Amino acid sequence: MGDSSAFPGFHSQYSYDRDYARPLFRVASFSSERGGDEHQHMARTASFKVTAAPSRLSQAMSKLSMKKLQQAVDERSVEDEEMELMKEKYTKLLLGEDMSGGGKGVCTAVAISNAITNLYATVFGTCHRLQSLPPEKRSMWNREMDCLLSICEYIVEFAPTVQARPDGSTHDVMATSPRSDILMNLPALEKLETMLLGILDSFDKAEFWYADQRKQSFSETKKPSFKRNEDKWWLPEPCVPESGLSDSLHRELQHKRDQASQIHKMAMEINNAILSEMQIPSSYIETLPKTGKVGTGDAIYRYMSSGDQFSPDHLLDFLNLSSEHEALEVADRVEAAMYVWRRKASMTHVVTKWENVTELNADGDKNLILASRARSLLLCLKQRFPGLSQTTLDTSKIHYNKDIGQAILESYSRVLESLAYSIVSWIDDVLLADENAKQGNSTRIQKQVFSQVSPQR
Repeated sequence: MGDSSAFPGFHSQYSYDRDYARPLFRVASFSSERGGDEHQHMARTASFKVTAAPSRLSQAMSKLSMKKLQQAVDERSVEDEEMELMKEKYTKLLLGEDMSGGGKGVCTAVAISNAITNLYATVFGTCHRLQSLPPEKRSMWNREMDCLLSICEYIVEFAPTVQARPDGSTHDVMATSPRSDILMNLPALEKLETMLLGILDSFDKAEFWYADQRKQSFSETKKPSFKRNEDKWWLPEPCVPESGLSDSLHRELQHKRDQASQIHKMAMEINNAILSEMQIPSSYIETLPKTGKVGTGDAIYRYMSSGDQFSPDHLLDFLNLSSEHEALEVADRVEAAMYVWRRKASMTHVVTKWENVTELNADGDKNLILASRARSLLLCLKQRFPGLSQTTLDTSKIHYNKDIGQAILESYSRVLESLAYSIVSWIDDVLLADENAKQGNSTRIQKQVFSQVSPQR
């Protein structure tokens, strides 16, 4: 095999293409060198047959190449667009949302908190159904949250530790470790987020659907089994089959609702804990009333200060709050009075953590007892109105907060709390539609049975 001429078509006067891309008709024309009419005729026939292939093959390859080129251009344009969007968001964070560059923007902590809040509004603001997120919104949420949460990887605290030397001796050094509040709360919040998105993904193939009242024509025969309140007329209404949902799906919906409700409570507890660790702005302290009685009002103060037994549920029943606006007003007043009582109690008592103060360990101090009762009333109020807006104190804390770690944890827990509350509301809507449909179906069956057994005239 030493001579290349022993192989047909590999002659010295023709160049050998090492990437094996030589046209097929040239290889076929060199298939025989023995001469003769028959062999020449066969060679010409083979040459003609193979020559027709490259034109069709080249056209197909050209179309495929253009398609791949167009896909590459589209992917490149999407990447460029995403990169420009990330640059814009990164610039806003650095400038503190002051695009003039004059240094009049908010601090970094507030800018990051606003970025997480705005991202949640962008991704979930238009989602009002039990279904998974669109791929582009899911990608946006994961990409930008990863960038914002990655800041926590560089927030550390120093702790003394013992380091060994090569000679066997030891010495004390300061080692870095993730900050305790971030180490404890951030993995829990990420787990809650995964669970909430999993709940939405589990309803991709469900027995119910949604009817958009803004697009539904009057001629459609299928009407929703659920009638929404007039204040939320623009939201899509869930629809179920006339006979209602299957028992298995009904049980699954109830299970998912309980799960989302528990997630809502855990996110709310984390959010309350983070807010309680934030410093109270001096601007809020200056607006506090002189006494707690002035803050709460006579009716609430009389109920809170009378008797040894205090029930926040009975007090809320007595107030008979009919709207979230009234509940928020009461929450602001009670919270202001609570801090008035705490300030007075701190003059005679040293309290390291107010959350641990209860009536049992108040030592008969009236201010400690009233502060404890005010806190229990606030917790009960937030449980009755889970969608309650932030109080004046919470808003003030977030606005004046400069701790970046606390800003990330607070805003992250707040948006997860909002998402969990929305999922519970959406499931309640579907369950109500199912209940109405089953009642209507039962009524129809009773009418049919009655018409069959009634005497014919």
